[in-house]
Amino acid sequence: MMTPARVTAVLGPTNTGKTHYAIERMLAHRTGVIGLPLRLLAREVYDRCVAQRGPSVVALVTGEERIVPDRTQYWVCTVEAMPLEIGADFVAVDEIQLCADPERGHVFTQRLLKARGLHETLFLGSDTMRGAIAALVPGAQFMKRDRFSTLAYAGSKKISRMPARSAIVGFSVENVYAIAELIRRQKGGCAVVMGALSPRTRNAQVELYQNGDVDYLVATDAIGMGLNLDIHHVAFSATAKFDGRRMRGLFPHELAQIAGRAGRHNDHGTFGVTGEARALDDDVIDAIENHRFMPVKKLHWRNEVMEYGTAERLIRSLEAPTTNEWLTRARDSDDLTALKTLSDMPEVRARLRGPQDVRLLWDVCRVPDFRASSGPEHAALLARIFDFLKDGHVPSDFLQTAVTRIDNATGDIDTLSKRLAYIRTWTYVAQRKGWVQDESHWRDETRAVEDRLSDALHAALTQRFVDRRTSVLLRRLKQKETLVAEVNDKGEVTVSGEFVGRLEGFRFRQDASGSPDEARTLRQAAEQALRPEFHLRADRFYNAPDTELDFTEQGGLMWGTTAVGKLVKGAEIMRPVIEAFVDDEAGPDVGDKVRRRLQHFIDRKVAALFDPLLAMGRDETLTGLARGFAFRLAEGLGVLPRDVIAADVKELDQDARGALRKHGVRFGQYTIFLPLLLKPAPTRLRLVLWSLFNDLAEFPESPPPGLVTIPNIDAVPRQHYTLAGYHPAGTRAIRIDMLERLADILRTKDSRAGFEAVPEMLSITGLSLEQFADLMAGLGYRGDKGERPKVKAAAAPVEIPVVPEGEILNPIPEEVSLLAPVPVPEAEAVADAPPEVETYFTFVWAPKPRGERRQGARPDRAPRNADARPQGDAPQGDRPQGDKPRRDKPRGDKPRGDKPQGDRPHGDKPRGDRPQGEGYKGKGKTDPKHDRQKTFEARPPRPEKPIDPDNPFAVLMALKGKV
Repeated sequence: MMTPARVTAVLGPTNTGKTHYAIERMLAHRTGVIGLPLRLLAREVYDRCVAQRGPSVVALVTGEERIVPDRTQYWVCTVEAMPLEIGADFVAVDEIQLCADPERGHVFTQRLLKARGLHETLFLGSDTMRGAIAALVPGAQFMKRDRFSTLAYAGSKKISRMPARSAIVGFSVENVYAIAELIRRQKGGCAVVMGALSPRTRNAQVELYQNGDVDYLVATDAIGMGLNLDIHHVAFSATAKFDGRRMRGLFPHELAQIAGRAGRHNDHGTFGVTGEARALDDDVIDAIENHRFMPVKKLHWRNEVMEYGTAERLIRSLEAPTTNEWLTRARDSDDLTALKTLSDMPEVRARLRGPQDVRLLWDVCRVPDFRASSGPEHAALLARIFDFLKDGHVPSDFLQTAVTRIDNATGDIDTLSKRLAYIRTWTYVAQRKGWVQDESHWRDETRAVEDRLSDALHAALTQRFVDRRTSVLLRRLKQKETLVAEVNDKGEVTVSGEFVGRLEGFRFRQDASGSPDEARTLRQAAEQALRPEFHLRADRFYNAPDTELDFTEQGGLMWGTTAVGKLVKGAEIMRPVIEAFVDDEAGPDVGDKVRRRLQHFIDRKVAALFDPLLAMGRDETLTGLARGFAFRLAEGLGVLPRDVIAADVKELDQDARGALRKHGVRFGQYTIFLPLLLKPAPTRLRLVLWSLFNDLAEFPESPPPGLVTIPNIDAVPRQHYTLAGYHPAGTRAIRIDMLERLADILRTKDSRAGFEAVPEMLSITGLSLEQFADLMAGLGYRGDKGERPKVKAAAAPVEIPVVPEGEILNPIPEEVSLLAPVPVPEAEAVADAPPEVETYFTFVWAPKPRGERRQGARPDRAPRNADARPQGDAPQGDRPQGDKPRRDKPRGDKPRGDKPQGDRPHGDKPRGDRPQGEGYKGKGKTDPKHDRQKTFEARPPRPEKPIDPDNPFAVLMALKGKV
């Protein structure tokens, strides 16, 4: 006697292992069918069954996918696609509480009433279905399963404070995308799961979340239907949704179905709200936490006994009422609405000639509106498909055109989503038996296009909503993997192939393109990965030669083109200390090594560039005033204005000066300096060290090398020019050493009677005559400008051939021939032209009164004779050795009085105001002491001698002006 089939209702909340139990029971039978609410979940269960039994005995049948091996034993399907006529040993229907769903409830109710396995039937769902199942399925047994973990309410949380492994639920595509964009900016990225996604896209997004690439999932209520994900917290961004006809609040059991995704197996979960969602009421929270909901009182039902005689009879059968108190007629679904629309079309009605045509029309109306288009648009597409099928098949050329137009994997998320919806329509059509020619080809073709679009959509979603860099680094940090940093020659730092920032010396500059949370992740990953790199770089830096290091004019310390530290004021002007630019994360050892290397560099630099100064400080033979003077020079870093220390200079005796000169000290007329320290490198360092020691906020920059004069800017203090090796005079400042050379020449001139600038003066300064006059005015000379006729150089003499005595010049050269044209002097040729005029300056020592001099002089200096000019080493025995050629006879230390003195060469005494040129004779004597001058009177011209025209030599001499 045959044992009656057992019907069992396995009821309980989420996370009770109901689906897992059903799979085990099915695989325990020889054959079986399991119906699932979503094709996404169907694909997941199919993969699990294939893993246990192999692909040759497991079939997958959904609206758009059909994988049916020849030796199929187990069928994994959506509820609508369940084959009930095959007589399987085992039948199971998951989420049976969807019998109460207004949209699809009639399908689940039909399975509850009619689907039975030969040996065992399981209905899986919520405990709210206990009463309905007991009433509609006599003899059904019940199995109660408790939740493995607890579910607790966590209140409202902002997106920015959402814990990791959270799912945020939205109820529209726009809402899901907006939340995903916000999470990307604040958390680095998220995965997106929606019921409209293809299984391939959905699986790729789920894998992105499951493997830890992202910690957040944004989804629609599709995740509430059996998707098993590692979720710790579920947050509702809204508690109402559009159910296809109106906006309505979610029922507690609907909220519980979604919230139950939190806490898988033995891990406890939490749920709450976020964004603008209203906080849940206490009674709703209690119902969700304790799984107590109102039982289902009505199941949606539609008559399954259809009459295909005419379209009207079919519609009436589908709208037939029920008398069962547990059932209520379902509202018009999309397929019934499409049937009513198409049956009203004259062109469609004209082709309905019998029950077979009506059945075909009903099958066409059941094509889902994947595109979510308007009713008339979807109806027009169905009418065309019906027209094709009435003629046999959907034409291959039409199908090829449609598929080719859709097969484009470029575009944004919305564009790709629309193309996926379109291809799903043709995938569904290709899955229907007998609707297309070469079914195998078109199933493969539409599936390939859907896969390409799915991959493109997954990539677009990932690119828009996931910061791949942050997700990869987060996953590796959580898995405590060893992160290795790579630094290229540009300083770009990559960790595990992801760009995280730049390494500038020993400071990490993090990429600032991400969110605050992303920044923390990048910093954490970089710190871990760069730690060994810091040590390697410190060793390389410590062993680098000094040629790779340098200092800037603002006190920075450079390693190549990278700043690694700066100079800081020390106890002494020539002993600055170091502040290294090293991140704290590099460790104290790295920082100490960098500081020591920089200190060695700057100490050696000071020792090399200021060696004459340091040697003078170490010279123990310098005593008394000489040692004090050496200390003053050290304070001034080798350059001191003479007027500042004039009293100290006068107190130095000859021995002290000689000792200082041995160290290269030069006593100039305007500056006391060491010539070696005027070179560009010591000048740069001098400006930096002096600025550091005097706490300047901005350091003066040294002039470019090679310039003899530079502009004299009023806003720049005079001391800055002195430190740079220049002396301000007028509108320009002249280099100290060149000024002393000029002063040596000026001492040879009569500064009282006046003198003109000679080419050597202009050559030394590199200035024009006007600029030189301004410079001399700055030095205390008055320049009197004048004009005079320009004297041109005499013409070169004509060479006369030498004729020995007794010989006759034959022939006479053309230049002395009487027949040759007589050259006319140039002055006679242009006798009528005005003479050329040249400008000249006569310079006289005339210093300005003290109150009119340039600011910057020391106010504590004693007044000086207004007629006195700056003195060099006036006693000639004190002239620095090697400054000028010395005379054979010493001149002693005889004072020169108030008039500027110099070493005038013998025979170079001023000649008074004697007119220049010929035709004058002088009377009297010159007495320089009494300022007596010669007087001049005109001398009568020589009488002209007659020229013998027969004497060629006389003619030649006449032409040359000798006669």
